[in-house]
Amino acid sequence: MRHGIAATALVAVIALTGTACGGDGDGGGKGSDGKISGTVTYWDTSNEAEKGTYEQLARGFQKKYPDVKVNYVNVPFGEALAKFKNAAGSGGSGAPDVLRAEVAWTQDLANIGYLAKLDGTTALADRSDYLPKAAAGTKFKGATYGVPQVIDTLGLFYNKKMLKEAGVAPPTSWAGLKAAAKKIKQKTGKTGLYLRGDDAYWYLPFLYGEGGDLLDAGAKKVTVDDGPGVKAFAAARDLVASGAAETDATDGWDTMQHAIKNGDVAMTLNGPWAIEDTLAGKAFKDPSNLGVVPVPAGSGGQGAPQGGHNLTVYAGSKNLDASYAFARYMGSAEVQAKTTEKLSLLPTRTSVYRNETVAANPNVKFFKAAVDKAVERPWIPEGNSLFQAILVQFPNVLAGRTSPKEAATSVGDAYRKLLKGDWK
Repeated sequence: MRHGIAATALVAVIALTGTACGGDGDGGGKGSDGKISGTVTYWDTSNEAEKGTYEQLARGFQKKYPDVKVNYVNVPFGEALAKFKNAAGSGGSGAPDVLRAEVAWTQDLANIGYLAKLDGTTALADRSDYLPKAAAGTKFKGATYGVPQVIDTLGLFYNKKMLKEAGVAPPTSWAGLKAAAKKIKQKTGKTGLYLRGDDAYWYLPFLYGEGGDLLDAGAKKVTVDDGPGVKAFAAARDLVASGAAETDATDGWDTMQHAIKNGDVAMTLNGPWAIEDTLAGKAFKDPSNLGVVPVPAGSGGQGAPQGGHNLTVYAGSKNLDASYAFARYMGSAEVQAKTTEKLSLLPTRTSVYRNETVAANPNVKFFKAAVDKAVERPWIPEGNSLFQAILVQFPNVLAGRTSPKEAATSVGDAYRKLLKGDWK
């Protein structure tokens, strides 16, 4: 779930000196009778519309394990990675036992020694039940460092009544969206699309739609500054320059949600994490008014990024046994089914899709098909940092301050400085 990757800070970190220190737990562990006890501190990074459900589910762990206390803490997504690194890097004081980590954080944190390996622990169960793409985002150097909790991608959210009034169908290409936006403005006076300019994740559908990618990890080659990367910046800029889209480079999530929920714009790019929040808007008092279709295609086809979250265990936890059990519980089929039923989030377990309520959810049906086609990001330690250079350039391009070519070149140069070894 992504609603603030732009706010994630790059922080200097200190290598973890040992796994016996740190963690907020009060000790405990597994007694001679095999029971677990003590405290598990859980940092949940879900949004305002989701956190109530996640807290309730986390408390449910205590019913199964009455000797364990769950210390639930909701940490804003955009602040969590920096806070975790600072806590773990300063000896572990204040660090949680379990962190709900965006998929791109997993390899980063594993690389610097802050996550416990989960292979051979009680955290992992029924590994064959996980979607292959979800499992791929938990790996680093052949080991597993996360329990897949949710998987997601971007889609095009649209106001059905507004499009119907304008006499347009949901667009399947950026060119089609531009044409539809013109009719929407003429018929309703509203803007066609709100496009986030404050989050680099929203650049990826344009890049994939032009047939490009950030990197060719197999060849260790930076590709973001190739032709498709330039075309992607140009396509996004064209939507804003033509008036088909509006943008905000400072407060994108709140502004975007306010616009679509109030009926000020017809369309947004968003993921399953935004469904419940969007439906809370006055424009969607009738929930059936919200439509979701694949992100529009560019000249090279259609593509959207794979996202999601993993449950990770801090290597310095004082209560690893209870932490492993908690991660397993929060990633279980039972909990995933409840989460999906309440929030329309996508499970990472194939068995949950056979649940009748989950299977009947139209948004789950759509996003599952979209995830199957989503583009995997490079699962490398620098994966999360790749967004920083785009973040600098994307709002400048949308505002017309930087040319698409200059932006792509700058991002490519930044990648070559970031990546070590024989990258070219």
